[in-house]
Amino acid sequence: MRWRTLLRQYCFLLITCLLTALEAVPIDIDKTKVQNIPVESAKIEPPDTGLYYDEYLKQVIDVLETDKHFREKLQKADIEEIKSGRLSKELDLVSHHVRTKLDELKRQEVGRLRMLIKAKLDSLQDIGMDHQALLKQFDHLNHLNPDKFESTDLDMLIKAATNDLEHYDKTRHEEFKKYEMMKEHERREYLKTLNEEKRKEEESKFEEMKKKHENHPKVNHPGSKDQLKEVWEETDGLDPNDFDPKTFFKLHDVNSDGFLDEQELEALFTKELEKVYDPKNEEDDMVEMEEERLRMREHVMNEVDTNKDRLVTLEEFLKATEKKEFLEPDSWETLDQQQFFTEEELKEYENIIALQENELKKKADELQKQKEELQRQHDQLEAQKLEYHQVIQQMEQKKLQQGIPPSGPAGELKFEPHI
Repeated sequence: MRWRTLLRQYCFLLITCLLTALEAVPIDIDKTKVQNIPVESAKIEPPDTGLYYDEYLKQVIDVLETDKHFREKLQKADIEEIKSGRLSKELDLVSHHVRTKLDELKRQEVGRLRMLIKAKLDSLQDIGMDHQALLKQFDHLNHLNPDKFESTDLDMLIKAATNDLEHYDKTRHEEFKKYEMMKEHERREYLKTLNEEKRKEEESKFEEMKKKHENHPKVNHPGSKDQLKEVWEETDGLDPNDFDPKTFFKLHDVNSDGFLDEQELEALFTKELEKVYDPKNEEDDMVEMEEERLRMREHVMNEVDTNKDRLVTLEEFLKATEKKEFLEPDSWETLDQQQFFTEEELKEYENIIALQENELKKKADELQKQKEELQRQHDQLEAQKLEYHQVIQQMEQKKLQQGIPPSGPAGELKFEPHI
C-alpha cells in the first residue's frame, strides 16, 4: 500500500548498503508481457535501520496496521500529513485492543531504555544521576508518561525517524570521509616505521595497486539509457532492442507498490559497480563500493524524484527518460577520480586523533597508578598478616618453654595429656 511505503520511507533509515541485495531480480514470467500481466508481489521484510529504537518503531507500525480505521486514514494521507504528525490525532479513534498493545510496547521500550542508561552509568561508575532526566535525551517517545502510548508518542516517533532519515546520507558521507582519512593516516604511520629501502618498495606497491584499481571498463552514467539497457540485457535477460521504460519499471518494482524506492534503485547499480570492484582483489575496497552505490542513488534521485519524497513513481520515471540527459549523459566520474579530503583536513583529523590518544593515555596511566596503589596496599596487608603470624608463633614458643599449654585460635587452652 502507498501509505505503508510512505510511512516506512520516512520512518525507516535506509538499509545499510552492505545488506542491499546484489543479485538479479528474479523473474519467472514472460518479461515481454509485463505491461499486461501484473508482477506477483514479493514479500519484503522491513530493513534494519540501525536506529537504537528500530525494533520499537517496526512493532508500533505493525500494531497500527491492524486497526481498520487508522489504516484507511493512512491510505488517503500524503507525505506532508505523515511528516507533520497531523495523523497522530487519529490515534484517539483506534480500538481499545490496539491501544492496549501500544501501551505495552511503550512500557517495554521505556524499560529497555532504562536498562541502557543503567548500564551506561555503571560503566561510568556514576550512580548519582537521575534516570528520568537521562530519558529526556531520547526524543522518540514521551518520557513524562511511561505507561501510556499517546498521540504525542506517535508524533515524536515519526518526527524523530524523519529527522534521522534526512541526515542519514550526510552522516554516511562524513563517516566515509573519516574512514578514508584514517586509512591514509595509518598508511603514513606505517611508512615511518620502515627504512628507506622498504619504504620505497611500499610506496611503489601502493601506486601499482592504485593504477590497477583505476584500470576498469567504462562505467555508464547512473540512470541513463545505456545503464538501464545494460541491466535489461544482462540482468533481466531481454533483447536490448526491445527496451521499454514502462516494462523496465514494472520489472524492478519488486514489491509492486507502484514506486521504485531507494533500495530498489540501488539494486540497479550492481552491474556498474562490478566493473570497478571485486571482493577478491586486494586493490578494491568494498567500503568504497558502497559509497559509490550511495552516490549513484543520490544522483538518480536528484534527477528523477521531482517531488522529493524519496520515491520514484512511474510518471516521474517516464518523464526522466524523455530528457536529453537520459539519451546523452555526461561521463560518470567514479570515486577513483575524486579527492576525498585535502591535506589540511587530514592534518586536522590527525590532530583530533592525537588528542584522543592523549586522553586515552592519561586514563590508562591513571588506571595503572590505581592498580599499583591497590597492589601496594595488598602487599602491605600481606606483610602485616605475615608479621602477625610470626608474633603469634613466637608467643606460643615462649609458652611451651614456660610449660604453659598452647592456646587455640580463640585463645582457649589446648588439652595435652602428660606422658
